[in-house]
Amino acid sequence: MKTAIRIASGQGFWGDLPRAPLDQARKGPIDFLVMDYLAEVTMSILQKQKLRDARFGYARDFVEVVTELAPDIQERGFKVISNAGGVNPVACAEAIVAGMRGRGVTGLRVAVITGDDLMERLDDLLADGVPLKHMETGEALSTVRGRVVSANAYLGAAPIVEALRQGADVVVSGRTTDTGLTLAPMVHTFGWAFDDWDKLAAGTVAGHILECGAQSSGGNFTDWETVPDLANVGFPIAEAYPDGTFVITKHEGTGGRVSRMTVAEQLLYEIGDPREYITPDGVADFTTIHLEEEGEDRVRVFGIQGRPATEFLKVSAAYADGWKSTSTLVYGWPEPAKKARAAAHVLKARLDALGLAFDEYRAELVGLNALTEDDARTAAREADLDEVTLRVSVRGHDYKAVEAFGREIAPLILTGPGTVTGFAGGRPKPSEVIAYWPALIPKALVTPEVRVLEV
Repeated sequence: MKTAIRIASGQGFWGDLPRAPLDQARKGPIDFLVMDYLAEVTMSILQKQKLRDARFGYARDFVEVVTELAPDIQERGFKVISNAGGVNPVACAEAIVAGMRGRGVTGLRVAVITGDDLMERLDDLLADGVPLKHMETGEALSTVRGRVVSANAYLGAAPIVEALRQGADVVVSGRTTDTGLTLAPMVHTFGWAFDDWDKLAAGTVAGHILECGAQSSGGNFTDWETVPDLANVGFPIAEAYPDGTFVITKHEGTGGRVSRMTVAEQLLYEIGDPREYITPDGVADFTTIHLEEEGEDRVRVFGIQGRPATEFLKVSAAYADGWKSTSTLVYGWPEPAKKARAAAHVLKARLDALGLAFDEYRAELVGLNALTEDDARTAAREADLDEVTLRVSVRGHDYKAVEAFGREIAPLILTGPGTVTGFAGGRPKPSEVIAYWPALIPKALVTPEVRVLEV
């Protein structure tokens, strides 16, 4: 058994820094490269792509990256794990195989994990008394069934471990938890049992630290001015050990910073009750985490405790919930904020006169109150403004009303307050609103499958 492995984060979201996975693979030693592509909204976007063309529905830039890295994978022996398969992991894996063969690389194995996609099973599940209730409202999924565009259960580390056991060099999954991508290499390498809750919690915490890419190595950091060379920021690496301890670091010579504070900020990102960080693999108690700097760009993480896994998997579903449209105008000195507010009032009066109703009408002054409520400080700052951007957004279930909004905002240029500019791109067009539906499903009703393709 290895005494340590290095797990490198190469992607924090779909659209992250393109060179990051290449740098992680080539600027120093690694054993695993993990890449997280899926946010909740991403699944619905990919589902719509697949509905338009059955060949798609996955993160196609991942295929490009892995194809380019194929010679490196073969030469250096590291493995790549990602949930970039989205709602069509089989097509993603097949595209990788074709891409590698096109580069003249053979002998590698690409594993594909399926079983998370519940779309074709929804009606049967509902008929069998599985309500898939909204976790916050308690409403049954049947109330929006006709508008559901995607539904996926969050799988854990187990199917990835099985794929690695079968000798996979690249593992492609659909909706696998962000943390499972990192936990799986530890379970596989160190032979951890799936009821060793403290070690599973440790691997889960490591995954949470890596899942957002450079956010734990200096990106999006409160004290960002203290972080060197963000232009060449190095992505984080978890140097993991069999006892469940690990060190967060990065490749030497890269920008960014790994410190107790950068790691701590990431630990607090997107969590609820810190005592109960629930995943398919177990429950991690974040209040037991200890952080200790042991050198430059090295933070040791230890002492983590866990509890048994629940009997459920989380389901991430999405459904169509109307339309939205947004447009902007820029007003200049003098009194730009006063002009922008007046323009928003004029626009709303005209929409009302046409009898157009919206679920939401929002007018914001970007740079003044788009992120905060109007208060005394807002009024005091207005006098110092030379320009301000008016951003108006509408949302509703009437497509024609949302479309009409786009025809009404442009006329403000010549029929509203003066010194206006910045209107570009033509009339805004309605875009579909996709709403999130979180639910739970018994684990016994979801069966992951692993298939290995030979390159």
